[in-house]
Amino acid sequence: MEKIWKPKEKPSESTTQKLCDSLNVDPTVAHLLAIRGVETFEEARQFFRPDLNNLHDPFLMTDMHAAVDRLSEAIHQKQNVLIYGDYDVDGTTAVTLVYSFLTEIGVSCFYYIPDRYAEGYGFSFKGVDFASEKNCSLIITLDCGVRDGQKIDYARSMGIDVIVCDHHQPAELPKATAVLDPKRPDCAYPYKGLSGAGVGFKLLQALCIQQSIDLLTLFAYLDLVTISIGADIVPITGENRILAFHGLQKLQETQRPGVAAMLHHSGFQKPTITITDVVFILAPRINAAGRIFNGSKAVELLLSSSEEDAQMLSRAIEEYNATRKGLDKEITAQAIEKIDGESFYLESLSTVIYDENWHKGVVGIVASRLVETYYKPTIVMVSDGHKMAGSARSIDGVDLFECLSECSEFLTQFGGHTMAAGLSLEAGNFHAFRSKFDQVIQQKLGYIRPSPTLCYDAEIDFTDISQKLHRIIKQFEPFGPENLSPVFLTRNVQNKKFTRTVGENNKHLKLHVCQSKTPNLALEGIGFDLGKWAPVLQSNGMIDLVYTIEENHWNNQTTLQLMVKDIRESKP
Repeated sequence: MEKIWKPKEKPSESTTQKLCDSLNVDPTVAHLLAIRGVETFEEARQFFRPDLNNLHDPFLMTDMHAAVDRLSEAIHQKQNVLIYGDYDVDGTTAVTLVYSFLTEIGVSCFYYIPDRYAEGYGFSFKGVDFASEKNCSLIITLDCGVRDGQKIDYARSMGIDVIVCDHHQPAELPKATAVLDPKRPDCAYPYKGLSGAGVGFKLLQALCIQQSIDLLTLFAYLDLVTISIGADIVPITGENRILAFHGLQKLQETQRPGVAAMLHHSGFQKPTITITDVVFILAPRINAAGRIFNGSKAVELLLSSSEEDAQMLSRAIEEYNATRKGLDKEITAQAIEKIDGESFYLESLSTVIYDENWHKGVVGIVASRLVETYYKPTIVMVSDGHKMAGSARSIDGVDLFECLSECSEFLTQFGGHTMAAGLSLEAGNFHAFRSKFDQVIQQKLGYIRPSPTLCYDAEIDFTDISQKLHRIIKQFEPFGPENLSPVFLTRNVQNKKFTRTVGENNKHLKLHVCQSKTPNLALEGIGFDLGKWAPVLQSNGMIDLVYTIEENHWNNQTTLQLMVKDIRESKP
């Protein structure tokens, strides 16, 4: 679909000028900072120099005192503790973090990752039974638990206490020893965007403060927190920005054998690791273990201390990832064929689709692909015994959790976030649920099908692009939700010399372009899935570009290039 280009809200001129004067930067940089909410010298200092000393007091989180007291009791009485986490990247990195740290300080721990197919999402009865078998007196749940009251009651009936560390929207709070969740209504914790591993980190931070453990011991595990932040698509602002900034340094400096092995098998050769690398290289591989086999393999890889073991486990996970890619491609094609062949989807503003033969492990990825194709909130479902289970992905402006709540009479279980969720329902309710969900979406969207919006930070000329500007932009990292890499618009661009198509079926566009007013200043760029624009440029047509500025590493040389997001023909 054609995207709507939209400038981000322009900051006041007084704010921009104040930043120019206090920071001695040019108006473009001041504009980019102001858009990100940076308005003073002190805010700029904290933005450019994220400081671990500025992390919030963990005891501001509701129930933190109770959680740390119970964990301290387990430590002093030498009780066994089960670390339980979801099978996705956030859950497995959280388990690795908490298990590793507690083991390092001498706690007797076991860990447990549920089987996606046998147990499903969240805290499970089978996990409680495992804790009982291992004589555990305490379970710490990570990235799950806040909506699992029945299972927590079951644990309590067996004499096992539960500390919940979660970041999902709660309904009725479970009767656990402590429920740590910044999204619970009565929690005044100042930062709401933590990942599941981030909440686990806050529990360990509080334990360090109470037990006088050097926080540097905990900070050694920030690489794991950073992988969770990148993979779970949480905002990279505030506390997450501080954690990710220092965690990326940890990933760069002292790679654990499992991370090094995954990077090696991926063919990674860049000089630095970014959040983008976490999202597109590490996260899919860690996720593949839970999607195709079992998430415990990912924990095993992240915990491995020997290079030999890490290489062996990473090879297995590489195979899981290859299988995942194949299933993703095959099922996406089948889903598109189904959608295009059924009249319901011509009028609907949502996509809810089912096939009993699809693989449960890739439905979330397929849902994301379908959102890219049709730009509709999407649910992809498969058979799960006598029920259907699936994953949902949303579009801007549609809160999935809220929409599913309005359809709860048809659901046996659901949970998640604004943009992503999981759900299950009785097979006989599929069509009724599909109709109700679409009614809810229609109402939310005002009965108008939206177009995807491409927001840009600033309109600039090619003469504004320099190594100096790029060096400053690099200091905006780590990039991610609510702090994306700056996006620019440049108008009246034309082919300089070598613009051509590249890739399979000439899908992609390799640009060599200049602006009409500065024909001697040429820049290179790449536009994925934009190969159709080659004839326009090659016939001396004039275009407008929306793009980010990236580094291109090739033949031991680093140059700047435009990563083109969209193209339009220039208006006279």
